[in-house]
Amino acid sequence: MLEIKNLVCRYGKVTALEGISLKVPEKQLVVLVGANGAGKSTTLRAISGLVPAASGQIIFDGEDITSMAAGRILAKGIAHCPEGRRVFGEMSVLENLEIGAYLRRDAKGIADDLDRVLDLFPRLAERRKQVAGTLSGGEQQMLAIGRSMMSRPRLIMFDEPSLGLAPNIVEQTFSIIQGIRESGTTVMMVEQNAFAALDMCDYAYLLEAGTMVLEGKGEDLIKNPHVREAYLGAGVHA
Repeated sequence: MLEIKNLVCRYGKVTALEGISLKVPEKQLVVLVGANGAGKSTTLRAISGLVPAASGQIIFDGEDITSMAAGRILAKGIAHCPEGRRVFGEMSVLENLEIGAYLRRDAKGIADDLDRVLDLFPRLAERRKQVAGTLSGGEQQMLAIGRSMMSRPRLIMFDEPSLGLAPNIVEQTFSIIQGIRESGTTVMMVEQNAFAALDMCDYAYLLEAGTMVLEGKGEDLIKNPHVREAYLGAGVHA
């Protein structure tokens, strides 16, 4: 569904991605792992059109989207659930969800998807009229996920979905993401909780300093000595 070929991205004179390549097959969950500053979030931002590519290609469903505007990329079926949730704090829960569907014109489909999201997140249904900025961190993460789903994406990208959440909410969030993938939506995820990410994914890529250094099935990367030492800690058992 998605293929990146030799992608280079720069912030001024700083090179954030140095010619990375990867593939995301349809209906699979693919994760990017690596330390802070490795280029994981930049990869997602480049895919969604928020960061320009200096060179290389981003191909979605056979179409080159490398230079496409962010709005057109969203309309093609790629949704981006950003790091830090980024909800519209002064707007209601319901208004945040409706904004997720702003490119759509199918009123009945939007209403059906809104019902689906509120069924998936009963807490949001209870707080649909509440101002989003007053929600807890976990509730805001639910809202960010729900808002991304409202565009009815074929590929949804999650950037650090567990960041700043309590352990029980992290478990719930990962369960929801797995459910999205099981429903047929392709998922790409950046996640610092490397063990959880590798344990749940179909395939994984390890980024270090803007370079792709390792790839494979999640279960294989969990057993890899370098990954275990650098990212999983001594207490993790295969």
